[in-house]
Amino acid sequence: MIPAVGSERLSVDEYLASEDGAELRHEYIGGEVYAMTGATARHGLITLNMAAALRSHVRGSGCQLFANDMKVRLRIGGDDIFYYPDILLSCDPADRAVYFRESPCLIVEVLSESTERLDRREKFFAYQRIPSLREYVLVAQDRCEVQVHRRSSDWAAEILTEGMLRLECLDVGLSLDDIYEDVD
Repeated sequence: MIPAVGSERLSVDEYLASEDGAELRHEYIGGEVYAMTGATARHGLITLNMAAALRSHVRGSGCQLFANDMKVRLRIGGDDIFYYPDILLSCDPADRAVYFRESPCLIVEVLSESTERLDRREKFFAYQRIPSLREYVLVAQDRCEVQVHRRSSDWAAEILTEGMLRLECLDVGLSLDDIYEDVD
């Protein structure tokens, strides 16, 4: 990731204020902001398919499901970090800040060529530090492949190319056919 052009170190409050209503989103790591790239049609379809499939299971559960626009906040080594996961699910009734969540149980990232390394390494290691996180899911957009990492299996990767993705956080299964519906 490359810092936004002309960026200077921002406080958390300055960052959150600058993101409110901004056309371009930025992730934040220890005072530095990083512009996010745009998404492809495949990326958008996969994210929407997963969020739509999960929504009915979340309704009435006390959990909150977000796609694309809710930040997750982490604190690592004295630094505040804000990422924008593609899908975030929080079931903690105390986790209700206006602009971010700190206690998600599920995070999904749809991989793209420009973010795959970041999602597989930096974010994967950072997200493991969230005590409430039970599952981290990586979804390929150039092939039918879903990788799920579960705290319950010591974050070992389970790779699926067909069948059902089982999500422990909601005790629900999503078919890969549904995840990739209408995706060329």
